[in-house]
Amino acid sequence: MQTVNYKHVDFSAGDKVLDLGCGEGRHVISAYLEADIQAVGVDLGFEDLKITAEKFSDFDQPDNAGKSFGLSVANALSLPFADNTFDVVICSEVLEHIPDYQSALGEIERVLAPGGTFVASVPRAWPERICWAFSSAYHQVEGGHLRIFNAVSLRNEIEQRGFNYNRRHWAHALHAPFWWLKCMFWERQEQSKLIALYHRLLVWDLMEQPWLTRTLEKILNPLMGKSVVMYFQKQETGA
Repeated sequence: MQTVNYKHVDFSAGDKVLDLGCGEGRHVISAYLEADIQAVGVDLGFEDLKITAEKFSDFDQPDNAGKSFGLSVANALSLPFADNTFDVVICSEVLEHIPDYQSALGEIERVLAPGGTFVASVPRAWPERICWAFSSAYHQVEGGHLRIFNAVSLRNEIEQRGFNYNRRHWAHALHAPFWWLKCMFWERQEQSKLIALYHRLLVWDLMEQPWLTRTLEKILNPLMGKSVVMYFQKQETGA
């Protein structure tokens, strides 16, 4: 389930791309497949990185010298990379989990080269508030969401760090009701037939990409997309 739209990233051959908080690898693997780049995924969770490595084995292109792929356990507050290392940094559905997210933004600014692209996605505020209202456990579990971002405020914070805002879009409208249902029935979600049926719909949509649901989500995303995705460019030195 890809949140970032790579049509708005414009990869160039040889780009170094960092997926910060890559989880089980959906963006770092899809970026590797998108262009001849050096894709790097980092996360605090070693078990998630093991899953990413297992998934990647099906997509590895060892005969393509223009691509490379790497994974590392790393803390977003102290990334093990030199200044200006990356041409693109993706941070998707991560900042809401980090207590000191401002320091994470500072590290992103540090490792991204001038003129580079930064993509940030976070849960959209009003669908997220419904989740919080239905279930405190949803956001109080270990590693859960610590805050609800106001997208405009987050955009302003990022711009103040020397980034130019390019565009935004919303994603995963069909997933918003699914999470509302999970939060409504949090203590017994595993037994809910309604949640199970909705999950089957989402899996079918993901695997088959039918015209009906793809069109429906495109229409609904501006209204109820669960994620907001913003694209920035780091200002050139001296700008």
